[in-house]
Amino acid sequence: MQIFGPIPSRRLGWSLGVNTLPEKICSYSCAYCQVGLTQHFDTTRRDYADPQELAALVAEKIAAVKQKGGTVEVISFVPDGEPTLDARLGDEIAAVRSMGKVAVITNGSLMDRADVRRDLLQADIVSIKIDTLDQPAWRKVDCPADGVALPALLDGIRTFAKEFKGTLLTETMLVGKVNDDAARLTATAKFIADLKPKKSYILVPTRPPARLDITLPTPETLAAAWQIFTAALPPDTAEMLTGHEGNAFSSTGDARADILAITAVHPLRIENIESILHAAGASWDIVESLKNEGLVSEVTFGTDRFIVRALHTFTKG
Repeated sequence: MQIFGPIPSRRLGWSLGVNTLPEKICSYSCAYCQVGLTQHFDTTRRDYADPQELAALVAEKIAAVKQKGGTVEVISFVPDGEPTLDARLGDEIAAVRSMGKVAVITNGSLMDRADVRRDLLQADIVSIKIDTLDQPAWRKVDCPADGVALPALLDGIRTFAKEFKGTLLTETMLVGKVNDDAARLTATAKFIADLKPKKSYILVPTRPPARLDITLPTPETLAAAWQIFTAALPPDTAEMLTGHEGNAFSSTGDARADILAITAVHPLRIENIESILHAAGASWDIVESLKNEGLVSEVTFGTDRFIVRALHTFTKG
């Protein structure tokens, strides 16, 4: 169990991350996943954390952040796998919600289950990944585990959207020549419009993806996607996120611990690393030490260099 950040989220503001799952357990192995290929596929909910222990750690972290003059705007359940695989998610949300708004970032793969929807109803903010409604594209982009059925999870998402009283967000990651053609985008946008989300985010990979051979949509394709989503959704609902989050990462003063905790779920640009080191009064020697210990490694994506957890697995195809 890890509590990390707060980190600047383009969707949520200053987000304190909660990671209750062991290393990369997920129901998907998305081609664009920023923490690498899934090491253990699972679709069974299991107990991973004690809610009261989690609450104590979150309270301690928030106090430390505030003491340093920092801000926590939301407590986000965003592990390096699928958060709804944690069978005690509902109890964990209840245990921390008195400390601030609670968000859950889910891939939606278990939304056909009533117990999952019941847990998520306790959150203030739920962001659901909806990359495509097309079966072949879904399998190529999201690479689901055996037993996950696209029609069933889409029905579950529809049911949840009708029941949820909090802030509903959707996110659609576009991969070049897979889910970004006009027909697929039109179907995706129509489905999302029926959910009535507060915001529908269109994204492209901005950090090293699990499959380093995937391509980004062209500028022309992104322009078409924007037109399709804005035509289908109410004004100011669709938003395109194609840039990175900046370098203003929070520091606890322990640069080594911060780097390890954040890279467990979030590759860091070299500029991000330098910001954390500067805030802690530390030197680049810490990064070199982590590299020598085999805990982190360096990956180049586009024109940017990143530090990633070495345990994460990436492939060129």
